[in-house]
Parts: sequence; C-alpha cells; structure tokens
Amino acid sequence: MKVKMLSRNPDHYVRETKLDLHRVPRNYDPTLHPFEVPREYIRALNATKLERVFAKPFLASLDGHRDGVNCLAKNPKSLATVLSGACDGEVKIWNLTKRKCIRTIQAHEGFVRGICTRFCGTSFFTVGDDKTVKQWKMDGPSCGEEEEPLHTILGKTVYTGIDHHWREAVFATCGQQVDIWDEQRTNPICSMTWGFDSISSVKFNPIETFLLGSCASDRNIVLYDMRQATPLKKVILDMRTNTICWNPMEAFIFTAANEDYNLYTFDMRALDTPVMVHMDHVSAVLDVDYSPTGREFVSASFDKSIRIFPVDKSRSREVYHTKRMQHVICVKWTADSKYIMSGSDEMNIRLWKANASEKLGVLTSREKAATDYNQKLKEKFQHHPHIKRISRHRHLPKSIYSQIQEQRIMKEARRRKELNRIKHSKPGSVQMVSEKKKHIVAVVK
Repeated sequence: MKVKMLSRNPDHYVRETKLDLHRVPRNYDPTLHPFEVPREYIRALNATKLERVFAKPFLASLDGHRDGVNCLAKNPKSLATVLSGACDGEVKIWNLTKRKCIRTIQAHEGFVRGICTRFCGTSFFTVGDDKTVKQWKMDGPSCGEEEEPLHTILGKTVYTGIDHHWREAVFATCGQQVDIWDEQRTNPICSMTWGFDSISSVKFNPIETFLLGSCASDRNIVLYDMRQATPLKKVILDMRTNTICWNPMEAFIFTAANEDYNLYTFDMRALDTPVMVHMDHVSAVLDVDYSPTGREFVSASFDKSIRIFPVDKSRSREVYHTKRMQHVICVKWTADSKYIMSGSDEMNIRLWKANASEKLGVLTSREKAATDYNQKLKEKFQHHPHIKRISRHRHLPKSIYSQIQEQRIMKEARRRKELNRIKHSKPGSVQMVSEKKKHIVAVVK
C-alpha cells in the first residue's frame, strides 16, 4: 500500500536566527494579486506624504563673519574643511564636523574677490580689492610664528576671480584680462583677452584640465585653451552671465548663471543652442555649483533662495530659504554629495542637506531597503496627478510667490503677442523662436 505524504525542506521556511524575519513564500502570478497596483499606489502616496513631513533641510548656521560672505572654497583632501572670504577682507577656515571656525586671517584690504585651494590641499590662494594675489598655508602657523602669506603677487589691476588648475602648479586670475600664472613666478605665463570689458569669473575644466571658461561684463562667455594661449570661441547672451561651472562628469558641459533669472546648460561643441534652459528663480542668479555626481547642480540667487536643479530638467526639484537669509552670493556642494553650503549678505554660512528628507546617521539594512523601495514606488507613480501635486508643492516666501505670479502673467502676455504677430502677418514672414534660441545673440569663433 502506497502512502502519499508532503515533504518540505526546512531551509526554505526556517529562520537562521531568531532575529531574522519569517520567510513567506509568494507566488508572483499576476492573476493571484489583482490589487497589487492599487496597493502600491497607496504606498507611493504615503511615501510621498512622509517625504514632505520629514523634509527639514536646514542643519546649521556658521556665524562669525563681520561682513557679507563673498566667496566659498572646498578643501579637495578634507570633507570637513571649508574656507570663506568676506567683504571686509577676512578669510575664515571652518570645521564642519565641529561647526566652528578654526582659523581667521585678515587677508586683504577691501573685498575678498576670490578664493581657491591647491589641488593637493596644502595651501590656498586669495585675491582682493587691494590688487594682490596671496598664497597661504592650509595649516596654521607654528607656535610663535606670525600669520603671513607664503607668497604675495602685486598686480596692476583689481582681480575679480581666481581658480587653480586641477593637476598642475598653475592658477588663473581674471580682471581686465585672464592671466595664467606659475606658482613659482611673479609674472603671468600668458595673458588672454577678447574684448575690452572686465571679466568677473574664471573656471578650469576638471576633466580636460587645459580648458577654462570665463564670463565678461559685455555679456560674453569665453572659452580658452591653455596650450594655445588664445581664446577658442565665445557666445554672447541677452544679459550678463555672473559665473559658470563645469560638469565634473561630462567634459564638454557647463552651466552659466545669468542675470535674466535663468541658468543655461551648454555643450561647448555647439554653443549656438543651449542644451537646457533652467527657469525658476525670480531674480538674478549669482552662483552655481555642480554635485560631484554631475547629475544635479545648486544655484544661488538675489531672490534670497537657493534651488537644486536636475541637469536634464528645466524646473528645480527643491528650493531652500529662511526668514533671515538675505541675498545669497555664493554656494558650494560638498565633495561627498550630501550637503550644500551657502553664503549670504547677512554674514552667515548655512549648511543644508542635499536631500531634504534624508535621515542622517547610520541606517540599518531594513531602513535602507525600505528607503530604496519607497524611492522606486515614487518614481513609478511620479506622474499621477495627486502624487505629483504633493511632491512638487513648496511653501514660498510671499515676495517670491508674488513675483512668480507676476512673471507668469508677463510671459503669457508675451506669448499672446507673439502668436498674434504670427497670425496677422504674411505666412512665413515671422517665425516662432524656441525658448532655447531666444536668449542667444551670437557665437563668435
């Protein structure tokens, strides 16, 4: 006589330890789970709501400056070290871990116009209104020594910006022209100029390190090749560009912060049309800095707010502001991609989380799994109207909110006028111009 019996392998259902979760067998046949999508939608909705509940991006305020913060710099070898220059000529070195100032230097008379660190992190350079370029040790002076610069270069004109080469002992300054300097010499290796207006910013490319870009007061963005000692090409925009920042992952991509409230992402191989126009600010954009991943960048504006933009989106995903924060002059994204620093008119440096609802500290494996699962759910249902409305909603100051409404009305009026002009003109005589090409005046090679 045969007796049929069930046989199971204990490894399939028994926990290895009492701390493990019970193993639950599951059949993935969709006909057995008719309510799977509604269930996931509810989870995505709850995850989106909780993300807004826990969105507390502000971490700390570093106060100690006696005038507005004009420039910021990161130490490439230390995540916790940040340098800041103020409008009274004072430079402070901060420890972000302790949130304290560890060193103060009276570097210049007048504004500190620019500050940058050497690629090895042992020293840093400053330029100011007193027409000098100074090199300082990153570590403080020894006991009994006075605080003095390692080298001082006296220039003929005021320098408005400085940036260091990413691999060599070379740095660039800008003012009436772009000067390339060797650290061991007191005269520039070469000077490059294209036009007659003053240059406000200069930046080395972090990948193709012989390339650099600059912004001039005559609305130009000029690209230079250090090997040829000549300008390559320039693009002229409708309004002046305040600064540019190169993408650290894509050598040919850079983003420009403009006075017309927009940011423009360009591919340097085709400057006649920007890759993307980023619109959300309601006043001049003063500074921009990329995330180390190259997928996002942060911008600082005269409208007393900072915004985080994805590279491939025209609208910002996040806006940060406080009641006390005034015009934001400079902004930096830390090298671990987790934090953002902003320096503003009212003498404070603020530290923010790059992801507003991210939990700080050590996460357990179950917390990581839950976070990843919720993120995938939000991406899956991101275009559903209710979830989209909750995830995009932000409380804005009344000044910014009213300016957004006003600019929306103005933009609609301009669009109506343009459509009416096309409608009542001879067919083909008036062309519709895209938003990307609207702000480009010319490209000169």
